[in-house]
Amino acid sequence: MSDVKQETRKNDHRLLQVLLAPVISEKATMVADKNEQVVFEVAPSATKPEIKAAVEMLFKVEVDSVQVLNVKGKAKRFGRFMGRRKDVRKAYVSLKPGQEINFEAEAK
Repeated sequence: MSDVKQETRKNDHRLLQVLLAPVISEKATMVADKNEQVVFEVAPSATKPEIKAAVEMLFKVEVDSVQVLNVKGKAKRFGRFMGRRKDVRKAYVSLKPGQEINFEAEAK
């Protein structure tokens, strides 16, 4: 097998691990309607180019830009013990005009 095919397979495997889940919340829905953006929870080590390539590959859409933010986990009490929720990395993906991702149709 050639090195190019093997490298492509590794990249595709990595891209499948970048997106963890879509974020479905009131704020994410408002942003989707207003700015044509979609919000995803992504791997902590994911970069902007990887996120862009993963969305384009999985959903067959054109991505305009990607903004990434890290949400720190809250400190919470569990009875008498202090615990901590995990940190989350989110990506706001802006789609080019006319592009759309419909999660309801994708699930069926």
